[in-house]
Amino acid sequence: QVQLVESGGGLVQAGGSLRLSCAASGRTFSSYAMGWFRQAPGKDREFVAAISGRNTRHYADSVKGRFAISRDNAKNTVALQMNSLEPEDTAVYYCATDAQISIWRIQVPGEYAYWGQGTQVTVSS
Repeated sequence: QVQLVESGGGLVQAGGSLRLSCAASGRTFSSYAMGWFRQAPGKDREFVAAISGRNTRHYADSVKGRFAISRDNAKNTVALQMNSLEPEDTAVYYCATDAQISIWRIQVPGEYAYWGQGTQVTVSS
């Protein structure tokens, strides 16, 4: 059974940094795409960043240059380093994974079968 557990969320002032982590279990995930998505109140879930099984990195335009995704296959973890945070980054952040996701579809939430419970990130102005 695949399980994803996020951690690292919290409250931070604008301009600050947070590091989110996602621990995966139940499979060997080295060949899986790992993604981060977020959902703010009243809004759809949106793509933030993803790393493919071949370690290509993909970012939403809104976070390019501020966020960095990385993975540790030995530990089955994926991290999201978030710098220069803005109030608009406030949301619940979700980790997701699945195998066989094309890089052309890696930004699409529906391509991911497995999701964590989410961790709240709040950025105050």
